[in-house]
Amino acid sequence: MQNTNIQIRRARQADLPGICAIEHELFPDPWDESAFRDALHLFPGLFFVAENGNEIIGFVSAGMEDTGDAIYGHIMNIAVHTASQGQGAGGNLLHRIEFECMILGAGAVQLEVRVSNLNAQRFYQKNRYAQVFMVDNYYSNGEDALLMMRWFT
Repeated sequence: MQNTNIQIRRARQADLPGICAIEHELFPDPWDESAFRDALHLFPGLFFVAENGNEIIGFVSAGMEDTGDAIYGHIMNIAVHTASQGQGAGGNLLHRIEFECMILGAGAVQLEVRVSNLNAQRFYQKNRYAQVFMVDNYYSNGEDALLMMRWFT
């Protein structure tokens, strides 16, 4: 069910405690606040929050990478508070970050997802991401990751 009260805006320093709370709720190896502070400093135009009223319910952070042959966006982190999942915030965040990456010249966007996170994989597939390859021992507990990409051209 789509929640029409969800607003997407650029993240600010003051948002970091709310972002960290969501991160710690959802991930077994969460980023700490300094990692988010670095992401906000390095890529301020590629860090967004989803709000419902004045409550942060989700976020996305990305960077840009240039291989010399191609430029692509790299979604470093995306999450929506458990109680707010299924209401459209994740899709809105994903589409906003894709749009911003396209504006910056990206021909594609990539991300990594745990092989055990089937719900996230289905979400990305629904949003036109394809599995490219597996990265062995990507996560701190030794779990593998799937690298997924969405091409714009």
